[in-house]
Amino acid sequence: MIRIFTTGGTIDKVYFDANSEFEIGESLVPELLAESNIHKGYSLKGLLRKDSLEMTDEDRRQVLDAVAACECSRILITHGTDTMAETARELSSLSDKTIVLTGAMQPARMRRSDAVFNMGFAWAAVQLLPPGVYIAMNGEVFEAGAVRKNLKAQRFERT
Repeated sequence: MIRIFTTGGTIDKVYFDANSEFEIGESLVPELLAESNIHKGYSLKGLLRKDSLEMTDEDRRQVLDAVAACECSRILITHGTDTMAETARELSSLSDKTIVLTGAMQPARMRRSDAVFNMGFAWAAVQLLPPGVYIAMNGEVFEAGAVRKNLKAQRFERT
């Protein structure tokens, strides 16, 4: 069984107007998994509904506490990309579980989103990787503490 925690981020954003006003909507994770023909083998829990730029140290501790208390050894977390690396670093003290964070550069509700691919890729990664904390984005896996988001290039890269 894989435990999926959602925290918000671009993957769950809903845009309302041309000025890019947004809110974090209900998670589309079940739809993304269904679109990838994944219908069982997971349980889902929403932890936060925040843009990752608004996440606080207290929010990160909430994620850490939820993951530490989880009985599952394989955990997937959807997260905003801007501070995903910080949360991964916070989780790196948990060495007995396989923890994979993923998200999207474009909201899942948009036609041209990387959300479905990233969810499917993270789903495979969380099943195949050894215990540790990882970020799985756009076809690459990065270890916590050795990754950063390149804002200009809109991708993750090793540090």
